[in-house]
Amino acid sequence: MIETVVEFLGQSTAGGAVAVFILSMAPGIGLSIMIPIGVSLGLPLPLAALVCILGNLAPVPIVIIFISRIFKWMRKKSQFLANIADKFEEKSRSRGESRYRRGEFWGLLIFVAVPIPFIPGTGAFTAAMIAGVLNTRMRTAVAAIVIGTVISAMFVTLAVHGLRVLLF
Repeated sequence: MIETVVEFLGQSTAGGAVAVFILSMAPGIGLSIMIPIGVSLGLPLPLAALVCILGNLAPVPIVIIFISRIFKWMRKKSQFLANIADKFEEKSRSRGESRYRRGEFWGLLIFVAVPIPFIPGTGAFTAAMIAGVLNTRMRTAVAAIVIGTVISAMFVTLAVHGLRVLLF
């Protein structure tokens, strides 16, 4: 998928940045994957991190606002879609409620801030789903997710920089 997007957009820095931005929006593809890919596409490390942060955060308000409505619509359309909605909602509730014991803001922030490489479902998109399902206030959810995403990106950027220094 990454190669297709990059080929479509071209091999320029701008094309690589757009590809990284678009792919960073996808659920399950986190900063821990996209920052190194951005660097491998030739983006400077700070630019790769910034583009990944912006791409990762782009769908957050939309998900928070509309996830409950989307699940409700899915339940009306078919039993198959209803089962999918129930599965996602239950997963969001189970992940979210355990983290919310520390408080909504801190629970979301920690959930997003700790980058777990190659394990989907710990990023901004999932946190936005949790916030939407649990009816978290928009201001609280967005602030926690933004701060958590920046912290996560800092961890990954430092790791990528450290690896580059060690290997090259």
